[in-house]
Amino acid sequence: MQFQQLQYFVAVAETRHFTRAADLVHVAQPSLSQQIKALERELGADLFLRARGNITLTDAGEALLPLARRILADADTARQEVQELAQLRSGRVRLGATPSLCTGLLPDVLRAFHDRYPGIRLLIEEGGSHDLVRELARGALDLALVVLPLPTPSPALTTVELLREDLVVVSSPDAPAPGGGGAGRRTVRVADLEGERLVMFRHGYDLRELTVAACRAEGFEPDFAVEGGEMDAVLGFVRAGLGVAVVPRMVATRSGRGLRVTSLARPGLHRTIALAHRSDVAPPRAARELQRMLLER
Repeated sequence: MQFQQLQYFVAVAETRHFTRAADLVHVAQPSLSQQIKALERELGADLFLRARGNITLTDAGEALLPLARRILADADTARQEVQELAQLRSGRVRLGATPSLCTGLLPDVLRAFHDRYPGIRLLIEEGGSHDLVRELARGALDLALVVLPLPTPSPALTTVELLREDLVVVSSPDAPAPGGGGAGRRTVRVADLEGERLVMFRHGYDLRELTVAACRAEGFEPDFAVEGGEMDAVLGFVRAGLGVAVVPRMVATRSGRGLRVTSLARPGLHRTIALAHRSDVAPPRAARELQRMLLER
């Protein structure tokens, strides 16, 4: 019994017509008929009752049909599984993330992913959530780590909350503690940042918008000592004593050498990180595996 013969048998059983079945499986009708007859000879039973203009299944055909469909379905599943495993030996994942997440969250996860799937190329694009949402929508990224709420809600994207992270204030150990008080001060309020010189991120940076909004909610406009930097530049300017900055705790922990880290007093400031992908297109297998590792980290 050949796999191809079962395909032809199912096609005839579903169309009840030899010519239409031949068109369905892209084979000449005489060849299909010959293969069906060969299958019947091997099984020792007729599978169809052939009358002019009327093709019906025999009892043997009725018994074979669900088994043949199951065999074909299992073969298709096996083909897909093998192809997906092959995808994890080569290929690429295009991941977008904010610069702070590239510094704090991603290094350990990407190292684990690379150790498990060394043949997969990781293409990382840094940007603000607004830019990453646009790149996702046009198909330039498979996945993106974005800050919620999205700058422009998009029904075309699916988001899964990944973590909720505290923000902290970083300053130079050689400068006075932020908000006044002694160097051993454990917390500072957002209101205490009034009068402090802030090292501020560039426009379009999620942390910039969050910090400015928090200061305005306390009734003052933040005073910028330096603005326009990315994460590494902001931390470097703070180490140099140019001012203080509000950054994610994960970044402060990982990059804290040469920095004083002060927590924000309750209720503090937080941000919610989500993993996003297009709703209308399933991510490739390798991207789904990276998604799983991020969610289970």
